[in-house]
Parts: sequence; C-alpha cells; structure tokens
Amino acid sequence: MDKKTLASYFDHTVLHPTATTAELKKGAEIAVENSVAAYCLKPYSVPEAKQWLAGSDVKLCTVIGFPHGTSAIEAKVHEAAVAAKQGAQEVDMVINPAKAIEGDWDYLKKEIAGINSATVDNGALLKVIFETGYLNDDQIKKLCEISSEVGVGFVKTSTGFGFVKNDEGQMVSTGATVHHIRLMRQYCSDQVRIKASGGIRTLGDAIDIIDAGADRIGASATAEILAELN
Repeated sequence: MDKKTLASYFDHTVLHPTATTAELKKGAEIAVENSVAAYCLKPYSVPEAKQWLAGSDVKLCTVIGFPHGTSAIEAKVHEAAVAAKQGAQEVDMVINPAKAIEGDWDYLKKEIAGINSATVDNGALLKVIFETGYLNDDQIKKLCEISSEVGVGFVKTSTGFGFVKNDEGQMVSTGATVHHIRLMRQYCSDQVRIKASGGIRTLGDAIDIIDAGADRIGASATAEILAELN
C-alpha cells in the first residue's frame, strides 16, 4: 500500500484533555500535511479548526458524550447539533455503555437515532462509538444491528480512554482489535462503514486492522505510522 492510499484511511486525532490550542493547531497541520481523511479534535475547538483546515480536503471531525457516553440523550443531541452547526462534518458519539451492558436496547436505539437525526439534519455524518472493550460479542452484534437499522455513517470501536483493570490491578485503556473489526463488519449492513480506534500505533497495526475490514482508522500516531512507509 502506498502512503497516499494509507493516509486516506486516517482520522488524525488530538483528544487528550490537556491538549492546548497550540497542540490542537499542530494536529491540524499534521492532518493537512499528510492529506488524511479527517482531523478529530475536542468540540470546543471546532470553530478554530474550521479555519485551520480551510482550503484542504481534510474533513473536520469532533466528539460528543466523550469519553464516557453517560450524558443525558437530550444533552448529547444538543451537543451534536451545535458541533455540526459550527462546522464539524463528522461527529463521533459515545453510546451509554452501561445501557448496552444492561441490554436496554430501546434506550440505545432512541439515543443513536436522536443523535443521528441531529447530526444529519445539520449536514454532518455520525460515527457511533461502542467502546468494545467493555462489551461482549453479543452486545456488539446488537449494537451493529441497531446502528444499521438507524442508518448511521460509521460504527467505531473505542475512544482510547476506555480504561479497565487488568489482572495486575492496573488501569489500562482498551482499543481496537482485529476480532472486533471482523465482528462489526459481519453484523453491520453494507452501508455502515467501520472505524477502528484505540491502540493503533504502528504500520503493522494499521495494515492488520484494514485487512480485517476497517474503512477508517483513528490514531494520534498518524505521522509516525505513515513515516514507516518512507
């Protein structure tokens, strides 16, 4: 795969809570320099990012309900509408993971449908973040079915901030896995694309995820991964 083709898979991301305006602007420069698909950053910076990306083909992406997904549906709907009105072309929302664990699918269908409508009605595309590291395969399958029924643009694995306790008692973040990408591709309709995010840091990681069926990759190490092709 050549560098231009690989770059077209990437959403370059700068989402750490401490990232400053200077770091966010640098992220936009990296996204433009590498001609990636989109630049994803924190929602308060959408108006500035619109200016930073002006004249490029890089889409402007932001996140809502991030990273825990536990805001009220009405708050997330409003947040999505504001982001799209301010210039976000793609919106990555986090579902309420507790509702998936409980199996409250009516709640999640209402949430995803409401946020999708607010996003699409304001000219943007919705990506639905499952936080797959919290969920079992059956829960992921059901979310794929709901997302397909609603007609969202993408489903997405993770925020990169989905921390769980490992066997040693340490908190570690969960991310994209080949297994989850294959599962999502199997149970989503052909119209729904797949975004892998979380823990993708090398060229090998990226190729494995693409081979598994990912259409987009969210990563903060975009430049370093692409540089491996030089």
